[in-house]
Amino acid sequence: MAMPVQTQITRHAIAARIAYIEFGSEFASLTTIARGGAVRWQRFHVDSVRSHRSHRSHRRHSVQRQDIALAVASLASSVALAQSNVTIYGIADVGYIYGSGDAGAGKSGSNTFSGVESGMQSGSRLGFKGSEDLGNGLKASFTLEYALYLDQNSGIGNSGGPNARQQFVALSSGKLGSVALGHQYAPGHDASTNNSPFGGSSHLSPQAILSSDAGNTITPASGSHWNNALAYTSPDFSGFTGKAVYGFGESSLGGYNNASTTDNGKFGLGGNYANGPLNVDLVYQTRQRVNVAFPNPAGMGKDIDEGYIGASYDFKVVEVSGSYQAQNDKNITRMDNATWTLGAVVAVMAASRIHFGYGRTDWNQGDNAATGMLNGRSEIYMLGWSTSLSRRSSFYAGYLYVDNGQDSLGVSPSGVGAPGESNQTVLAGIRHTF
Repeated sequence: MAMPVQTQITRHAIAARIAYIEFGSEFASLTTIARGGAVRWQRFHVDSVRSHRSHRSHRRHSVQRQDIALAVASLASSVALAQSNVTIYGIADVGYIYGSGDAGAGKSGSNTFSGVESGMQSGSRLGFKGSEDLGNGLKASFTLEYALYLDQNSGIGNSGGPNARQQFVALSSGKLGSVALGHQYAPGHDASTNNSPFGGSSHLSPQAILSSDAGNTITPASGSHWNNALAYTSPDFSGFTGKAVYGFGESSLGGYNNASTTDNGKFGLGGNYANGPLNVDLVYQTRQRVNVAFPNPAGMGKDIDEGYIGASYDFKVVEVSGSYQAQNDKNITRMDNATWTLGAVVAVMAASRIHFGYGRTDWNQGDNAATGMLNGRSEIYMLGWSTSLSRRSSFYAGYLYVDNGQDSLGVSPSGVGAPGESNQTVLAGIRHTF
């Protein structure tokens, strides 16, 4: 991925030189920042220097001008010292998608969709990151990252307000790790992205499509973006890092006096080992005391547990990956399911890749009539292509075939799925990072 455009103002990036240029009745001070190439201008109106004035008067005004310029340069340097490093970054991803499939069991006709879609390979976003060295190995940082929908008038500044992907503040130490508070990714977000032939793509990754439709929190989709989260990430121990996250439910169903502090809370624990060509992820996540109303319906108020294991290995010519995850819903809803995936990415030519993916979700709600008995399966076959057009821009395309069992949710990356039917999706798009 191309490096983000970065504007840095640090205590080491101090004004290197000051040039004085006269423009008739104006005096300009040019300050060049030593690092980062940033140039700043400060302009001041000074009384015109008339040619008929004496040489002495001219020298007096010249000295005054230099004093003004030096004062401004000093002020600019002081401001630079007080600011932290800030990075502006983002992804602009948009393309065309077409889907078609049978209407489903017992129905005639077909379901179709054709249109422009944003974020099919990577969710379009605009982000800001900042950090400040506090000394003694400590660093304060923040991340503000918001979703963009390039195909419609939505995203940052829409009527509903910013659509946050992440927004948190962190305190970190190279020896002790980091602690962060805010809206953050659960451990399952990065794990599921690491071990997929198309990363966390919402339209091309079988794992992302299946886990999102199944309502799992071990997914690259929004289910892994947790509110009110307190997270700890360990230092890197020879390739191993651990992460623990707790998202406070802050439930007020029926009034705070009637709610437990753990109602609708979320806890996640993940471990990642990345060393050379090998990557391995283990994740456990749980939703605590799931409450949907007050008083809570009979059979609710229990936990939903999830587990995940995934790995990938890069053989240079081909990278292979696989994952398995399961969900155990202890509530009367009993949304038990298991998903497994396989993938491969083959390098072709200088800057292109062929992506292969397979995924399957099996439902197991048993014979409880109250649940609707989701006991079927959904399978996805994916063939994709990606090629780098430059350091920041790439083109991608894909074809997906989905086969939904009779007792399934009816999965489709283009939204045309129905239980007991098959559907196909083709798509292509452009992705640019900055």
